[in-house]
Amino acid sequence: MYDYDLLVLGSGPSGQKAAIAAAKLGRRVAIVDRRDMLGGVCINTGTVPSKTLREAVLYLTGLSQRDLYGSSYRVKEDITVADLAARTQHVITRQTDVIRNQLARNKVSLITGTGRFADAHSVWVDAGSGRETRVSFDKAVVAAGTRPARPDSVDFDDRTIVDSDGVINLQAVPRSMVVVGAGVIGMEYASLFAALGTKVTVVERRPRMLDFCDEEIVESLKYHLRDLSMTFRFGEEVAAVEKHRSAALCVLRSGKKIVADTVMYSAGRQGQTDDLALEAAGLTADHRGRITVDADYRTAVDNIYAVGDVIGFPALASTSMEQGRLAAQHACGEPARGMSDLQPIGIYTIPEISFVGKTEEDLTEASVPFEVGIARYRELARGQIVGDSYGMLKLLVSPEDGRLLGVHVFGTGATEIVHIGQAVMGCGGTVDYLLDAVFNYPTLAEAYKVAALDAANKIRNITRIND
Repeated sequence: MYDYDLLVLGSGPSGQKAAIAAAKLGRRVAIVDRRDMLGGVCINTGTVPSKTLREAVLYLTGLSQRDLYGSSYRVKEDITVADLAARTQHVITRQTDVIRNQLARNKVSLITGTGRFADAHSVWVDAGSGRETRVSFDKAVVAAGTRPARPDSVDFDDRTIVDSDGVINLQAVPRSMVVVGAGVIGMEYASLFAALGTKVTVVERRPRMLDFCDEEIVESLKYHLRDLSMTFRFGEEVAAVEKHRSAALCVLRSGKKIVADTVMYSAGRQGQTDDLALEAAGLTADHRGRITVDADYRTAVDNIYAVGDVIGFPALASTSMEQGRLAAQHACGEPARGMSDLQPIGIYTIPEISFVGKTEEDLTEASVPFEVGIARYRELARGQIVGDSYGMLKLLVSPEDGRLLGVHVFGTGATEIVHIGQAVMGCGGTVDYLLDAVFNYPTLAEAYKVAALDAANKIRNITRIND
């Protein structure tokens, strides 16, 4: 007899959903996590704080309203870290309370402490009292999450040189900042600080940023960020960072030197598996701390599963939740459909980007013909009302059968309205559905109708010539 039917290590999005799914199937379930980390990195230092910070910045700077009220418009002139932290801490506290309530409502036990494997059916839990408790289980789910990767050559001090977790704890809004790495996290924070008026320089060793996104959308973002005085240094690497009394000096391999109050490294993430004693359970992790799983999220040890960021790509809160649910159902012998390949990507830069399906580059490389339909927010009544003159929605449509191959959105509400395209694609719908649908007016969703008409007109022109 085990203490629990299912034990979950980690209370982030994937761990929560795994625990609740198993509890709803009548299993005895427990989650092991530190008292100060309920909700995982997602709630405490990652997704939720950064997105709350973004909302606070957009509101206080008045950035999204400047098309209407002029470039000097501000809600608050001198924005402090305390202004930003107040909203962030409020949301973290409320979300933590929601999670605690959900776990209690589903009768999921919360074991406070850090866990490490004793063997394939038990863990040692250290609650910080100096004494460890052994907890046994039939099945386990590792949902330990990740932490920012810290290159050994960089002397992080969490004041001048920080990572993506430490940046939300800065004592003051920096006047200048170097962001090393133009990935999703790097660009989200770079745009956030640029909106605050920080002079931001982005250093990226690759020739472009966000190279998995549609190139036209990325170019639109880049143009907008340059308008916020952001500087890009592509094809460059940081050779050294020198700390001085009042600032830091970044030296690039090309010889360029950049002075900044703060240097933020966004060099990917590392799985938090170092202290789990995986070997005691017969498990191993790769050099980035990631655990290999099969299609059902089962590890090399049959009764142990792994989900979320700790298994690598795509490492999104949204997909992690679904992985947790599916792993729990498989562990409980419950039939479940696999995860859809049609997963939206949301990037919370300022302005935001979201897409689902293929990019123009993907389709061109695969020799798949497509037609493009575009709607620009400035041509929509709602775009004028909200003061967004730069946003756009792009549909990639098959000229052969009208199927939607990709949906790409840039601007206000991008991460929300992308789901309309996702639903149409997921149900096998075609551009005809969007042509015939009636949308509320005035809305940003109406962009789908405008873009669909644009694509349909182009396809009709080709058809007429062929006739």
